[in-house]
Amino acid sequence: MSAPIELYYWPTPNGWKVSIALEEMGLPYEIKPVNIGAGEQFEPAFLKISPNNRMPAIIDPDGPGGEPVSVFESAAILQYLGRKTGQFYPDDERARIEVEQWLYWQMGGLGPMAGQAHHFRSYAKKIEPDESKLEYGKQRYTNEVNRLYGVLERALSDGRDYVAGEYSIADMAIWPWILPEGQGQDLDDFPKLKAWVERVGERPAVKAGRAAGKDLRSNLADDSEDMKKARAVLFGQKSTS
Repeated sequence: MSAPIELYYWPTPNGWKVSIALEEMGLPYEIKPVNIGAGEQFEPAFLKISPNNRMPAIIDPDGPGGEPVSVFESAAILQYLGRKTGQFYPDDERARIEVEQWLYWQMGGLGPMAGQAHHFRSYAKKIEPDESKLEYGKQRYTNEVNRLYGVLERALSDGRDYVAGEYSIADMAIWPWILPEGQGQDLDDFPKLKAWVERVGERPAVKAGRAAGKDLRSNLADDSEDMKKARAVLFGQKSTS
């Protein structure tokens, strides 16, 4: 048996995508924690793997041609793992297009917008005490997440159990980002989406991937000195070049 895949990870929605995929595909992996609140994503060794100083990233010791390969960016990792195993990423071109358009929808839309909504609703007030200055951003991103939830609701109303038809890496990418409480949403307004969230969430591999490294996670919204420092690292990042 080959050595396990090294997963450079912190328990966030982007990290959960990959831990869920590894669990679903039955691939052995070893978590290499990257404490993003402590700035470990800027360490030179990690930047060699992930030059954008973001986790997740992987090193597969059994890459193409049997040689090690590193991959950064969560969508690229999901596609790589899908090709490697032949699972959850169809070969048929029409089916693959369906998966990829929803995968890129998450990467370019849901993830960034949901992240901003969560930021302005939960973390920004810890940095900017005058909440009146935050109201536009809070409403802008909350409303956009509402629109994106509506996009999923309509897609799932087309008789689909999963976003691209069959369960796929697209579901693995989208599911971790449906966090309605932090994003100012009510899933009761989106019954098809709510049923999908529950359906995906009941999968044993999703439960295991979501729980991976759960003891690492901290509450960035609390007022401890450690969390103040973590927020400064995460939300005041500047180029290190």
